[in-house]
Amino acid sequence: MAEGVAETNMEGAAPTAPSAPTGSGLDLIGLTKVFPGGTVAVDDVNLHVDHGEYVVLLGPSGCGKTTTLRMIGGHEYPTEGDIVLDGESLVDLPPHKRPTTTVFQHFALFPHRSVLDNVAFGLKMEGIGKDARRAKAMEALDMVGLTELRDRKPAALSGGQQQRVALARVLVTKPKALLLDEPLGDLDRLLQLRMRVELRNLQRQLGLMFIHVTHNQEEALSMADRIVVMNDARIQQAADPLTIATKPATELVARFMGDNNIIRGKVTERIGTRLVIEDAWHVRASVTVEDGAGPAVGDEVFVSVRAASVELAEGAAGERTVNSADCEIVFVEFLGDLVKLHLTAGGERMLAKVPGDRYPALRGREGETIRIVWKEEDVQLLSS
Repeated sequence: MAEGVAETNMEGAAPTAPSAPTGSGLDLIGLTKVFPGGTVAVDDVNLHVDHGEYVVLLGPSGCGKTTTLRMIGGHEYPTEGDIVLDGESLVDLPPHKRPTTTVFQHFALFPHRSVLDNVAFGLKMEGIGKDARRAKAMEALDMVGLTELRDRKPAALSGGQQQRVALARVLVTKPKALLLDEPLGDLDRLLQLRMRVELRNLQRQLGLMFIHVTHNQEEALSMADRIVVMNDARIQQAADPLTIATKPATELVARFMGDNNIIRGKVTERIGTRLVIEDAWHVRASVTVEDGAGPAVGDEVFVSVRAASVELAEGAAGERTVNSADCEIVFVEFLGDLVKLHLTAGGERMLAKVPGDRYPALRGREGETIRIVWKEEDVQLLSS
């Protein structure tokens, strides 16, 4: 994790505001946006982003991620708080005077202008001479591999090529931070996969700060140095992709990231640092907590188990043990290199992921009962 990054506590609250801007990078300090009528879109967001870091703001629609990005770019004015880049507040600067540039989902290219003229347009508005802006625009087009298409109009380009033109148009202004608002949302699946690689490689090549908004979990996990999960206008957790995927801090993060089995039950035993949790359908899971920490016997808690950590124990006999469940197979979903089993254990929906070569043995077995097991170290205690 980058130096100076604020972390989310286990209660899922927003990170604590830095006492003062670090002097390098971007600091969001107590950032709040309340729209007319009292709707709180962003509530006391505190975050530090380093130069050269690729940060993804991730969350469902209406969680506050896009409003946060728009405030950084100057397209919304905060109700409270500050936005500080390299020690200087941006709050009172209009968008065109900020050292940040936004790439919008719909590209917003001028259809009547060539690729080269689209890229050079911002420089023209800054009063830069024709020869100089053409040279800078060609340099930006070379970065995104579109030099040979400089004379084409946007209508003659593919979606991916239009995306690259939009990137070149903002890169030509040499911003300190590039803001990407759902940049892959209008592209088809295969093009999205390719553009993920191209965007990430470009960011590494340039060493720029990228702040990327999406609701796509896979996109965030594949591209980010750090993911900031938002919901209800606040940051729920900020961490590297591996931590977000394997150690969600809250029930909300675990559910939103998908493919996590959530078990809601009561603590029935506590022996030292080991807790045993049992739900209403007698599914039991155990988890180890820090010495002296965690809930007491009788407390209601949530734990999660990743679907990829669940194994099949077909033919198991005898009394069901801790960290296992007998489930009915609801649907066998073949995804090529893996099989996702949609299951139900009493009233609890469960998931398991197994290698794709298991599909012939599992195909058509909907309605059958199967036993699943997992390891204690794969159980994560969540805050509600």
